[in-house]
Amino acid sequence: MHVLPPATSAIIPAYAAANGMNLPADPRNARAVASEIKRLARSLGFQSAGISSTDLSRAEAHLLRWLADGFHGEMSYMARHGTKRSRPRELVPGTLSIVSVSMDYMNPSDRPMAVLENPVKGYVSRYAVGRDYHKLMRQRLQRLATEIGSTVGPFGYRVFVDSAPVLEKAIAEKAGIGWIGKHSNLVSKSGGGWFFLGEIYTDMPLPPDTE
Repeated sequence: MHVLPPATSAIIPAYAAANGMNLPADPRNARAVASEIKRLARSLGFQSAGISSTDLSRAEAHLLRWLADGFHGEMSYMARHGTKRSRPRELVPGTLSIVSVSMDYMNPSDRPMAVLENPVKGYVSRYAVGRDYHKLMRQRLQRLATEIGSTVGPFGYRVFVDSAPVLEKAIAEKAGIGWIGKHSNLVSKSGGGWFFLGEIYTDMPLPPDTE
């Protein structure tokens, strides 16, 4: 985990000062920090943000059944990391909460049918248009973590964008960003399924958006 330098200003000083650690003096401070994190995320261009706990036991049970049934086919990497994928504290020791964010990649001005009906044009999957989303989102998540540190003081964290064994869809669902449909992808009311996901594993005890 990264540890940020001491904050130069603390919007919520009670949070950073409690017990000399990132522990809220009372639940109201934790809720205020969570609300500020979501505001910062939106200001950096993420369409939605939410907080998840580290309890992914239901998703883990589904994952283990899925693997046992061989549904992962030749994707051997899905079984390679054991329970690190479904137990965030095993992947990043000290993790208490997860900040989940989404970023839309569907451009409302696109006219996909017009392109598909034109025999002289080709069509590239929307997620592949533009900059590499791994780099783009990782940079923004890093900036979000820096902004959070300027708000609450030093804290431990690690950012992920398809870069480690993370159950990102299950985490996003628990964070209230959307729900997992029958097609196994995450869907939201505002963005459909046209968005990327990213996460910040953090040692801050934040109130989850769903149980």
